[in-house]
Amino acid sequence: MPVVPPPAKVLVTGANGYIAMWVVRLLLEQGYTVRGTVRTADKGKYAAEYFAKLGFGPDKLELVVVSDIAKEGAFDEAVKDVDAIEHTASPFVPDIVDPQGYIKPAVQGTVGILQSALKHGPNVKRIVITSSCGSTSIKEVNEKGLDAMNMSKYRASKTLAEKAAWDLYEKNKANIGWELVVINPPFVFGAWYDAVVADSPKTQDFLYTTNSWVDVRDTAMGHVSAIQKQNAAGERIIVCGGAYSWQEWLDAANSIQPYPLPNHPPQKGLPGLSTSYLITYDTAKEQRILGIKYKTKEETTLATLEDFAVRGW
Repeated sequence: MPVVPPPAKVLVTGANGYIAMWVVRLLLEQGYTVRGTVRTADKGKYAAEYFAKLGFGPDKLELVVVSDIAKEGAFDEAVKDVDAIEHTASPFVPDIVDPQGYIKPAVQGTVGILQSALKHGPNVKRIVITSSCGSTSIKEVNEKGLDAMNMSKYRASKTLAEKAAWDLYEKNKANIGWELVVINPPFVFGAWYDAVVADSPKTQDFLYTTNSWVDVRDTAMGHVSAIQKQNAAGERIIVCGGAYSWQEWLDAANSIQPYPLPNHPPQKGLPGLSTSYLITYDTAKEQRILGIKYKTKEETTLATLEDFAVRGW
């Protein structure tokens, strides 16, 4: 029996976000009712229209505006009468200069929703937080300040937000009725047009570049499974589809027949290029607890290209 079975009500923060939209979709498809938070009414309108086209109206999806997740008590009303929380909201805006532009809302938003659940969420049984496999030295960001790379600032914010969540959870463990789970994805893939399809030169260094990845739909499945599986309680769980080089994505795109974008053929690169992976992750815990069947590079590539085709690209 799932810890939080459908038709329970689940709160999803940042419901119009990249990962969150898939979390909402999977929850709705599995029979849950969803309350989603958005920063503005316009963002809520977009999400409502998207899910209405899939057959999910306001009786299944309620959208509420939380304009500033860092504000004290921001989630007090949103957590009422929900059975689980999927906290995905965290800022990643390329033109933020001050590291606190990332860190403050990430930390205060995460701590804030846990505090709101403590005070106003008596029905909450499980809270799932989106963190990241990416981490950085907090000292590095402190030393470089405004000159730190934006990705480093973002990673620092995710690290500090997760640390703050676990600290609050451990301090209040004896007095709360819910359990905490953290989902840690690496590079979340969905659209990679510029790297694979766009007609721009690719150097050999780029083709050799490696990292680890996960399909956005599998990341979302990790979130949904985390409110269902009893053994997920109190765990940090890496969800990762495997390692990659960019050449492998080019190879995957070139292997698809028929190709969905005939007017925009993929780059060729150096087919069959041999690569040594610099970053790999052990997903044994995830397989033991959640058991996700990960998308392959070919499946993710096909879905991405088909989505481009539908949009008329």
